[in-house]
Amino acid sequence: MLIFEQSQPGRSAAAQRPAGADVADLPERFRRTSPIGLPEVSELQAVRHFTNLSRKNFSIDTNFYPLGSCTMKYNPRACHSLAMLDGFLGRHPYAPDTLSQGFLACMYELQEILADVTGMKGGVSLAPMAGAQGEFAGVAMIMAYHRQRGDLERTEIIVPDAAHGTNPATAVMCGCTVREIPTQDDGDIDVEALKQVLGPKTAGIMLTNPSTIGVFERRIVEIARLVHDAGGLLYYDGANLNAILGKVRPGDMGFDAIHMNLHKTFSTPHGGGGPGAGAVGVSERLRAFLPVPQVVKEGEGYRLVDRKERPSSIGRLSTFAGNAGVLLRAYVYARMLGREGMRRVAEYATLNANYLARRLAEKGFDLAYPERRASHEFIVTVQKQKKANGVTALDFSKGLLDYGIHAPTNYFPLLVPECLLIEPTETESKEVLDGFVEVMGELLEKARTEPEWMKSAPYTTPVRRLDDVKAAKDLDIAYRPQQG
Repeated sequence: MLIFEQSQPGRSAAAQRPAGADVADLPERFRRTSPIGLPEVSELQAVRHFTNLSRKNFSIDTNFYPLGSCTMKYNPRACHSLAMLDGFLGRHPYAPDTLSQGFLACMYELQEILADVTGMKGGVSLAPMAGAQGEFAGVAMIMAYHRQRGDLERTEIIVPDAAHGTNPATAVMCGCTVREIPTQDDGDIDVEALKQVLGPKTAGIMLTNPSTIGVFERRIVEIARLVHDAGGLLYYDGANLNAILGKVRPGDMGFDAIHMNLHKTFSTPHGGGGPGAGAVGVSERLRAFLPVPQVVKEGEGYRLVDRKERPSSIGRLSTFAGNAGVLLRAYVYARMLGREGMRRVAEYATLNANYLARRLAEKGFDLAYPERRASHEFIVTVQKQKKANGVTALDFSKGLLDYGIHAPTNYFPLLVPECLLIEPTETESKEVLDGFVEVMGELLEKARTEPEWMKSAPYTTPVRRLDDVKAAKDLDIAYRPQQG
């Protein structure tokens, strides 16, 4: 029942209502005299309603997320508690640098850690407040570089056909034309096709390595040389950084710009539209274009620099200096791990993915790239089940919900039909992975013997199967009382 449906005129939680003195400084014309449009319920009703709602939440604290390309892993409680120290919570974003030295010291060290772990010698800016914003910043810096050199004809961004959908969208938002190149059957980029599109109009190429199909691009050094020789730059989509953390650095592969999803790789809360962090790092050639503000160290102190000192910067991306609480959590996580800990993240994430891929193949699932070792994620296709009984990848995902397991990524990348992109992350135990394998095996058997059951799942969730397309295209979350 909606809380509006529990409302009764005149019912309230008077003890929780602010006293009139609390709003004494608010002009009379701005004060509410009655809770117009708000539900009128008791305190107990409100507590029960929202507590029950919270129990319906699907979260990493309660269930397994095999969600490919999103790295939904456990967020250590130490990161939360330290980021919520009074000195951090009480700091106002307009506080002067002299009164923010502790916070700025943490942010400076985070910049240095991220620059080191990615090999980006031109430095890091923490300003972007989401992965998409970091991606935009990366391409914007590449375009600013070409404009400063007077190379105005370079307006083409090359994108593989397996890329994240945000890659071509970002390129278009930055005023570029997208040139798509194919992926070979073995999962690597078609280098011969790349050579055909490189030319005087090439501004750059957008890649993630490992790629979205879960394999490491084996010819990345050659690709970097080809793009640089053509006058273009390389952008690294950091969505899959978790797979190589502490093992290999994008800067050493030849990339010029990278965004890092700190809410993925560095284990801060994300999802549901919550705050993110898309820090960007650059090679030396792009240092001048980093977004502001950026933290610098002078003597024993720290301060923020703005565009007055960085005239070539692409400018601000938000009002302040990024999502402070998210950045602090990422900083604590990085310090907890250290260099060796980061290496273990990549090793266990990769081990878990390859173990899971092998176990699922033994159960009868078809791997999209069976000859390749997986990185931190891998793809299975249920095209065979669709042809045999009409059971789709979406049906498998809906069925998982009945077992308390979040669905993997569906139908991405688009070049693999009826695919599930699965990522267990490094924080899951062997027991959890084995349990997932058994559930997937049960669903595979149901697809063979009870296809109609699969097509109607889920059965145990608060609501049954929804029209996902309508929900995405015709979102309506406003409450309107029924008439009559």
